[in-house]
Amino acid sequence: MSILVTGSTGTIGAQVLAHLQTRSSDVRALTRSPETAQLPVGVTAVRGDLADPDSVRAALQGVSTLFVLAPNVADELTQAMLTLTVAREAGVKGIVYLSVFGGDAYADVPHFAGKYTVERMIEALDLPATVLRPAYFIQNDLRQKDGLLKAGVYASPIGAKGVSMVDIRDIGEAAAIELTRREQAPTPLGRETYALVGPDSLTGEGIATIWSEALGGDIRYGGDDLVVMEQRTKTMLPAWHALDLRLMFGRYQTEGAVATDNDIARLTKLLGRAPRSYAAFARDAAAQWAKG
Repeated sequence: MSILVTGSTGTIGAQVLAHLQTRSSDVRALTRSPETAQLPVGVTAVRGDLADPDSVRAALQGVSTLFVLAPNVADELTQAMLTLTVAREAGVKGIVYLSVFGGDAYADVPHFAGKYTVERMIEALDLPATVLRPAYFIQNDLRQKDGLLKAGVYASPIGAKGVSMVDIRDIGEAAAIELTRREQAPTPLGRETYALVGPDSLTGEGIATIWSEALGGDIRYGGDDLVVMEQRTKTMLPAWHALDLRLMFGRYQTEGAVATDNDIARLTKLLGRAPRSYAAFARDAAAQWAKG
């Protein structure tokens, strides 16, 4: 039997595969293009697409544990629910589903509300699953490089309420730990839910200060203008996606997304260490940028 990882060639999927390398001998990666997929040594590429349930059925042959990461597309909810349906019919004994931190509260943010609906399906059908709820990814801020270095501005409009951003390496490791635990169990295990978060409540001004220290210069926060953010985002992403992200940042500004002490303690126990901090990420990024 084996573990199948969906979203395998994306940012998080790559982290999951990297952390599974030392934990499991039979790992498969679902990809639309197996012939060109860049995968770790020992990982088997399997053709499939979550938008095509028949391809998922074929890919699940011989699979006992499944990592479900639905793509951030307009029909994400449908793809995720049908994938879980096919997995259930195939008799998969363990599932790890990548949800989002705050999905239950952000009812007007499409990709949050969709992921929470998938969580409701998992609960209603009593699927043998671990739900992972990652906060905003720290590494998303690598996109701030030009603004930080050329204009001295941190431009992500996260506001002043606080966001417990998580390092993507911690997401990959947490997923690998739970996939392996479920794969090695002789029978299906009960449901678990983990918030995947960082140790700090980060604000726009606070992150600007972190970057000032990491870069050795004066970095200022660019402010909370969501209209400007949406317009800028539409130059890189579809309009629906830009509005979805604007709504998310709007919620960050009005409510925040701050982890509880219990959230951090449970993740620390799962990882066997404290989650990585934003300051450590910023120092590492600054060092890499300095090398050119």
